Amino acid sequence: MLYGPSSASKVPLLSLNHVSFVCESVSRSVIFYQDVLGFVLIKRPSSFNFEGAWLFGNGIGIHLLERNTRDNGPKKKGVINPKDNHISFQCSDMRLVMRKLEEMNIEYVVAVVEEGGVKVDQLFFHDPDGYMVEICNCDNLPVLPLSSCPLKKPPYPNKNQTLHGKRRLELQCGGEVEALMMENLVMDMMDICF
Repeated sequence: MLYGPSSASKVPLLSLNHVSFVCESVSRSVIFYQDVLGFVLIKRPSSFNFEGAWLFGNGIGIHLLERNTRDNGPKKKGVINPKDNHISFQCSDMRLVMRKLEEMNIEYVVAVVEEGGVKVDQLFFHDPDGYMVEICNCDNLPVLPLSSCPLKKPPYPNKNQTLHGKRRLELQCGGEVEALMMENLVMDMMDICF
């Protein structure tokens, strides 16, 4: 199955509505998401014939479902690995979150991402069922289209190789490559016209 461009219009998504987690104990997980992350328990459709709970906070829902067997959930809490699947929440005061996690005896790891002079702080920890949670100040890092981002310099052995007459190692950005290509096209068109 290919997921490339198609003639169909894009799916009309509006926002992320909720994430759903299978829990060993819904009541224990409700307490965690209320006390640690400040979510509020909300009404859930009464037609559901299985244990669960819905919470809401910060514009997102969390749906908790009671595990019906020992097999349908995450592995038990292990090493906190920031590269593991996780849900991330934006935060305005990382120190306050760290203090709160320490007061609640919740183990966490800290990571820092630096890009172009911008620093992003991240905290990672597990919920009671072993799902990874991240708290960060990720809004510090601007969201930029890939075409406007600098490219990594390729390790060309011959530093004199060129792209349309310009040394490849000097090209820093997809936008710069695009501008150079347009400039060359215009120059070629001028050669044809005159």
